[in-house]
Amino acid sequence: MTFATKRLQKELQKIHGNLPPGISLVSAEGFDEWLLDLKVLDANPIYLNQTYRLKFKFSPSYPIEPPEVTFHKTADRPIPMHPHIYSNGIICLDLLGQQGWSPVQNVESICMSLQSMLTGNTKNERPEGDEHFVANNRRRPKDIDFYYHDNTV
Repeated sequence: MTFATKRLQKELQKIHGNLPPGISLVSAEGFDEWLLDLKVLDANPIYLNQTYRLKFKFSPSYPIEPPEVTFHKTADRPIPMHPHIYSNGIICLDLLGQQGWSPVQNVESICMSLQSMLTGNTKNERPEGDEHFVANNRRRPKDIDFYYHDNTV
């Protein structure tokens, strides 16, 4: 059993026991991909009455390296509007990159950070260049070198 598997087993036990309000586990069949649903709990009109789906992909190097986390669109789960979330679900957040990641983070803390990021947002817009990025990007989120220049949203 790998360290990543042991760590994810512990996290899954904790998640089954209790998750913060607005976060729920949808599926965690194995230790390579999990789905969770996320709601914004305040009255932010951009996200009112919406539920969003997060897809976590774990490498054998987790938690030394961050999981790949994206918003996953389904018939009833849209991609949230946010200046740091592309319309294909890729999230520009330093916490999810090598420079901002710490092994003390976990699935729950990532969900809470994303919930907080949405709660504080006042701009009903996509990142600049969204259409071009979505049409031309062929890299996995973990392989994209985002330039983190705007921490106001």
